[in-house]
Amino acid sequence: MPSILMGLKKYSFIVLFLAMASCQTKHKVQRFQGNALGTTYNVVYFDTTPNDIITDSIDAVFLRMNQSMSTYWPNAIISKVNRNESVTTDADFKKVFLTAKTIWKQTEGYFDPTVGALVNAYGFGPAKSLEQIDQAVIDSLLNFTGLDKVSLLPDGTIKKVHKNTYLDFNAIAKGYAVDALASMLQSLGYDQYLVEVGGELFASGLNPEKEKPWRVAIDHPKQDIGRTFIATLPLQNQGMASSGNYRKFRTDVSGKRYVHTVNPKTGKTVQSNVLSTSVLAPSTMLADAYATALMAMPYEQGETLIESLTDTEAMWVLAENDSVQVVTTPDFTYDLE
Repeated sequence: MPSILMGLKKYSFIVLFLAMASCQTKHKVQRFQGNALGTTYNVVYFDTTPNDIITDSIDAVFLRMNQSMSTYWPNAIISKVNRNESVTTDADFKKVFLTAKTIWKQTEGYFDPTVGALVNAYGFGPAKSLEQIDQAVIDSLLNFTGLDKVSLLPDGTIKKVHKNTYLDFNAIAKGYAVDALASMLQSLGYDQYLVEVGGELFASGLNPEKEKPWRVAIDHPKQDIGRTFIATLPLQNQGMASSGNYRKFRTDVSGKRYVHTVNPKTGKTVQSNVLSTSVLAPSTMLADAYATALMAMPYEQGETLIESLTDTEAMWVLAENDSVQVVTTPDFTYDLE
């Protein structure tokens, strides 16, 4: 009897050792990176060898996104919707549209994908910008702006009150693409990974190399040369997205500067002391949309919004004369650089 117990213990030890050895062997960094959706992407996961299936799967995800929601693809569903052609939306379009509708209501219209006509007018979209933008032009474009003017019908088609209403999911689709890549990795059996598309991220599990949450960084909004960070933070089973007015802007013939965040309520580009916002949320799609909304909303209203949401935290970088001030919701954990 004692020898049987001893044998069992020895066998258990061997199994445990093999499991540990196998685990350690799998903990080898694998990375795919490239260009997609007009930006760059990185997919980091852990396996014994690179999984070639992932390459094709990544390409398939980005192809889906472009075919559904790219305003730069003439045959994309969203392009056909914008041209008022008869088209049935797909599952990706429906999910993004319904989520956008929810956030549009939550933000009282500050997040609005129908701001696309105004974005184009200012020169931040695929269409040619207007040389001059006066109040009359803004008022005319506001007539077509508002997600309440667009409906998803039960048959999967889109109904618009005004044919000139222009949909643009740029402020939410990139985050959705991150989530789609994360879902793809999960379906292949991976649960420890980091996905990044154009600075929007989703981290799953721990970083096996350190057995700690993934560590990510937030760009400093004031940087003249090179790239510097204002903060780093742990990220685990969360999405993160940032938005800012410090890089994208244009100047018209009169010398007036326009930043790329447009207030859907006024039709004007936003002028405020909010330089950037970063949001942590259960999905990157949500983080992406909320980060955009916070750039358009007054700071106090944005703070109230985030505090009303579950499992959602935010950071604001505010301009204070020649310096910056970092403000966060209570559970946004970070380290200043």
